[in-house]
Amino acid sequence: MAEKMDQIAVDPDFYAMSTGYGMDPHDLQSDTTSLASAIARGRVENGRRYQATKEDDYCYGINELRHMMFLVLDHDQLNPLFRAPIGDSPKNILDIGTGQGSWAIDVADRYPSATVRGVDIFPPPVSWMPPNCLFEVDDVLREWTWREPFDFIHMRLMYGAFPPDGWHELYKQAYDALEPGGWIEQMELDVRVYSDDGTLKKEHQLYGWGDMFIRCSERAGRSLRTHETMRSAIEEAGFVDVHEEKYKIPIGPWARDNALKEAGHLQYGHWNAALEGWAMWLLTHFGEPVPWSKEEVHVFLAKVRTELSSPHIHAYEPANRVWARKPTKEELEEKEPNIKAETSP
Repeated sequence: MAEKMDQIAVDPDFYAMSTGYGMDPHDLQSDTTSLASAIARGRVENGRRYQATKEDDYCYGINELRHMMFLVLDHDQLNPLFRAPIGDSPKNILDIGTGQGSWAIDVADRYPSATVRGVDIFPPPVSWMPPNCLFEVDDVLREWTWREPFDFIHMRLMYGAFPPDGWHELYKQAYDALEPGGWIEQMELDVRVYSDDGTLKKEHQLYGWGDMFIRCSERAGRSLRTHETMRSAIEEAGFVDVHEEKYKIPIGPWARDNALKEAGHLQYGHWNAALEGWAMWLLTHFGEPVPWSKEEVHVFLAKVRTELSSPHIHAYEPANRVWARKPTKEELEEKEPNIKAETSP
């Protein structure tokens, strides 16, 4: 597969299309989704059950679409779930903002030696989980009460979750809760939409989508620029050995590369399912120049959906992954004399 930030080559067959694609929800269960179907079947074989319309089909909610899209993006990795090198036998793993719990369940399947905790402000709607996977309802901005230190703390798509002070406190608590040498990893999307070939133009609703939402979120006190700030915030919290990987995720199956095509197919489904949830509250409370009515939001989203389904707009959404390590005991001991020397009169 091409480097994840290279220009995405367009499937030439899409240039010949004059009508929209993917308008039928069952398009997500088509035979073109072979990679995603294979991943889904593998996960069923590991003991999980999925709602399906026939044996080879898969049917997901919003969060499951998103989780599967990330698995497809990194299908060529030995471990498509995360990058942090935590070893083969971690003991304690924490998934913050676990949502429906898909990531936590898959990690628990992969590491039966570990206790994997998924935490969120709402309980995940799951009927089955591995015995080493636990779900807890909690506010991670409050004082953490877990007694055992973690080997790994994971977050994904948490943009807009906390005010700036909340993020500072979260990274501090994560640092304190990790074993020396433990890892933190975070994956976030840029809410702005781009194209490499100029097919996304200024007159399109999608062109200014992200910038408008960023301005609205700043008025709400919840920045959507987490993908830009998380690396420096993680470093400021004391983490070292910081790594970053950047992606371009197509919206729609217009890419020539098969993995990107399938990731784009899933991302298209994710966008269509999640649009109203993203837009309604933010625009009716903090829209510009004044808060919008519900009817105005519906009209706006109808135009956005039309653009999303156009084969002539080759839009993508960037994403960043950052992983970093808490210093080992030896590194902390080496650092301690230097700190004392710097602070002594």
